[in-house]
Amino acid sequence: MLKYIYISFIFVALSFAAQSQNADTTAKKADTAKAAAPAPVLAITGSADLYYRYNFSRQVNNLTSFTNSHDQFTLGMASVKLEHKTAKLDMVADLGFGPRAKEFDYTDESAGNTVLQTIKQLYISYSPAAWVKFTGGTWATHVGYEVMDAFGNRNYSMSYMFTNGPFSHTGVRTDLTFGKNGLMIGVSNPTDYRSIPAGGQSNKNLIAQYSYAASDNFKFFLNYVGGRDIGDNKVHQYDLVVNAKASSTFSLGLNGTVNRSSYKADNYATGHTWWGSALYLNLDPMPWFGLTLRSEYFSDKDGIKLHPTGGATGANVFANTLSANFKVDGFIFIPEFRLDNGSETLFTKHDGTATKSTGSFLLAAIYSF
Repeated sequence: MLKYIYISFIFVALSFAAQSQNADTTAKKADTAKAAAPAPVLAITGSADLYYRYNFSRQVNNLTSFTNSHDQFTLGMASVKLEHKTAKLDMVADLGFGPRAKEFDYTDESAGNTVLQTIKQLYISYSPAAWVKFTGGTWATHVGYEVMDAFGNRNYSMSYMFTNGPFSHTGVRTDLTFGKNGLMIGVSNPTDYRSIPAGGQSNKNLIAQYSYAASDNFKFFLNYVGGRDIGDNKVHQYDLVVNAKASSTFSLGLNGTVNRSSYKADNYATGHTWWGSALYLNLDPMPWFGLTLRSEYFSDKDGIKLHPTGGATGANVFANTLSANFKVDGFIFIPEFRLDNGSETLFTKHDGTATKSTGSFLLAAIYSF
């Protein structure tokens, strides 16, 4: 009898030991999985820029974004970007303060929404798999070669295409990646509107992009945005961006865009078009020094964007900008010379008379971290 009791006791003890070992193994596996899971990452970056601009006609004479001054030291923008990432989720809050941010968000400026005006980007992304991402919120446009943040451009002054193209989109989008190919498609409010003002039409735009990266040295992007604006006018824009790198010393960029609109007022009977193209030649002989020549032709024969004096319908502009970039860590110093030549009288001389051309010089300081 004692033998049977003893054997039973051994079986019970072994059973408890096995359960304890299983519990320890499970706990260890849980601890290992917890240690292997990447912790959420919070990244904080920012930038600040300022400039001095002198126009040789002693007038402002500026038809592009962000450099609307003459013979003044002027603040650009202070910005801070917060990005919180997990394995599948990404939240971005990109805030900007200063004249550059105010001009970028002109729709909220006109509506008096000064709080929204500080928001450059605010969006949440979800990636259920590596090849797909869903995003909702406000983000900088995919259209064009240049970007809002000064440290992202090699020229400090902006092109006519950037100035007249979209700045941002608010809506939802899906990004797909298949090897070297990328596809983005989404639906947004009319261009640059975070919210629709009273009296405006709550229309929606289609946005899209196809990208192909043959290698790190050659990439191109086909971009589209179109639909109806808040005035119920039809607007469609088609855009091409090419980046090519011949060597560590020489690279180039190409941007071409066409915008076509028709107005509700004339029952969409007449199409109005503006278009532009720009070539960016980049030379980097030293890690701390580079040169960029931007040559841009902007055509507005229908007078949608450019308004010459003397009652002409529209005008063309050929603008050349040469910028030097001196770099030390996160600091960039840019001396820049720019010459704009119009087919009509778009500018003003120091005595107030109209002229077809103007020249300017600026010094810009940019710091980013």
